[in-house]
Amino acid sequence: MQAGGGYSRTWNSIRNSTVAVLLQFISLLVGFFSRKIFLDYLGTEVLGLNSTAASLLGFLNIAELGIGAAISVTLYKPIFQEDRQTIKEIVALQGWLYRKIAWFIIIGSAVLMCFFPRIFSKMELPMWYAYATYAVLLFSSLLSYFVNYKQILLSADQKEYKIQFSFRLVAIFKLVAQAIAVKFLPHPYVWWLALEVAFAITASYFLNRVIYKDYPYLKENVESPGELRHKFPDVVTKVKQMFFHKIGGFVLSQTSPIIIYAYASLTLVALYGNYMIITNNLGYLMGAMFAGLGGSVGNMVAEGNKPLILKVFKELFSSRFLAVMVSSICIWFLADPFISVWLGAEYLLDKTTLLLIIVIFFLGSMRAVVDTFINSYGMFQDIWAPLVEAVLNLGFSIGLGYFYGLHGILLGVIISQLIIIFTWKPYFLFTRGLKEPVWIYVVLYAKHLLAGAVAFFAVRALCGVMTIDPASGIWNFLLYALIVFIGCTLVLGGLLYASEYGMRSFVRRMLTITGLIKD
Repeated sequence: MQAGGGYSRTWNSIRNSTVAVLLQFISLLVGFFSRKIFLDYLGTEVLGLNSTAASLLGFLNIAELGIGAAISVTLYKPIFQEDRQTIKEIVALQGWLYRKIAWFIIIGSAVLMCFFPRIFSKMELPMWYAYATYAVLLFSSLLSYFVNYKQILLSADQKEYKIQFSFRLVAIFKLVAQAIAVKFLPHPYVWWLALEVAFAITASYFLNRVIYKDYPYLKENVESPGELRHKFPDVVTKVKQMFFHKIGGFVLSQTSPIIIYAYASLTLVALYGNYMIITNNLGYLMGAMFAGLGGSVGNMVAEGNKPLILKVFKELFSSRFLAVMVSSICIWFLADPFISVWLGAEYLLDKTTLLLIIVIFFLGSMRAVVDTFINSYGMFQDIWAPLVEAVLNLGFSIGLGYFYGLHGILLGVIISQLIIIFTWKPYFLFTRGLKEPVWIYVVLYAKHLLAGAVAFFAVRALCGVMTIDPASGIWNFLLYALIVFIGCTLVLGGLLYASEYGMRSFVRRMLTITGLIKD
């Protein structure tokens, strides 16, 4: 990288990642303990209701249209040029758009709740649980439209760690408070809901204090913010394009709990949700490790150094693959014993379901590298891709789910990901953005997958010779997990370091930044 901007970008990314990883790890530990308490004192049906209500709200959040992503791309250049007036106007335009979306969500939610008696007809809980749960989730969501939307500037300006401090710390305290209230106070679910609202307001307060401290000029009013859409036509164009991508993203991430509930029950949604907590937390942890990369890559793309862009792509691909593949292998060998120790053997799902969950996790996690560069280039014009993805996802999930239940639903998600995320998106990036031969990506991925396969069989052999029963207690599990994790990391990391320039370059960059070697 260049001596100035490159070093600054890398240092900002490391700072963002360090804070995010630390807070996410604490959140992960607190989340697992609180989940156990919630299951014991609230029951599986209440937690299944939460997942289903969140998915229904996610459907209305499609109306966000991808405004945040479009605004983020538009902010990279004025941030690089320190153009405060343009930054202020773009954020004001975002606020104007978000307020319109918020009212649409409010009206849509009022209509949706009229159908709750039919939607939750199989639920054994009192109907007020559904209304109260949705209302609380709706309130938290609306804060992001009316109050918290300015955080996009912190993210685009490579200050993601400040968002983490504002939100993640409050979220950790919220889980602790909810767990204590649920376990020791009467009417536990009422307390859970009240604390959800209270801490959402608290997080918004601290976030906005940080924003106005760093960008005091955002307090200045902008006259007729709606008229700014004519000044920034690229924002409107990208918003229209991103709307279709939001549809694909929603169908991929939010419809599975709804379809599972349609074919089964809230209890199965909760059992599936336990595994999702594991994969989601690992995904959040990896997201924390690579926090702030969007702003850094966007800044680099704005400079237009093509050889550097491809070099950094390979570095990020290798480092991300190491994290994702190690996580996937660990999930296969550790998820079932962990759930047995954490919740009990009665909460286990079968191995086929676990394999399908891991495949979804792997494909969804590895897409982040390609998505980061696509977003940095502002390439949202392939509006047909998310529509095809949504149709494939829904069609295969519903059709296969009818015949094969949960396995079919998850297989439908995988099919849509393989066609669009695994195949089309990399082709789109390399041909339209990086303007490099796509075979570079194909060979890169194939070599990494081969190394991953070798690591998997090495870990399986290691597990075969160990005499520790990981399901027999927490300490045995932790020892077993540590051995699996270290063994997998050393084998896969060593293979990638020996075979991939991207991994060697990434390691050298980290050692240079930390001062262990000189550039």
